[in-house]
Amino acid sequence: MKKEENTKNNDAVWREIISWLLVLISAFMIGNCLNWFVIMKAEIPSGSMEDTLQIGDRVLGFRLAYLFSEPERGDIVMFDFPDDESKIYIKRIIGLPGELVEVIEGKVYINGSEEPLEEEYLKELPSGTFGKFWVPEGHYFMLGDNRNNSWDSRKWDNKYVAREKIRCKVWFRYKPKFKILK
Repeated sequence: MKKEENTKNNDAVWREIISWLLVLISAFMIGNCLNWFVIMKAEIPSGSMEDTLQIGDRVLGFRLAYLFSEPERGDIVMFDFPDDESKIYIKRIIGLPGELVEVIEGKVYINGSEEPLEEEYLKELPSGTFGKFWVPEGHYFMLGDNRNNSWDSRKWDNKYVAREKIRCKVWFRYKPKFKILK
């Protein structure tokens, strides 16, 4: 009788251990699937997006953001750097496909407009004039928010980011303090 009870207790213990292992394995698999297909995490390595994002901030992007819509001007995105696709960059979309982008005395003009873009997110008044950039169809022109200290489309060899190289839209900063990004 006692041996039969011990066997039942051992079976119950093993069933409990197996059920916990299944829970842990399932959680691990779900977490990895979310990370590979739904979200993307990054830590900000430079000051090119200050004051919106600071060095060391951690952000979360949504990989499915452009599944049913196109990227828009002003979106902060993570993408494969056109000059070295092994690197991921984070910048703001400024020029859309088919547009003419001009940077004159630090101000951005789209399609020959007489009024510059309103960019309340800039760290400081940018300086410099950077020619005319015709954004090819299916591509985007990217700039950092800290224009005086940003390695962006103005300076790259390959000036434009292809639509398929945009990995996600950055939605919020979660460290050091939570903030939804616009």
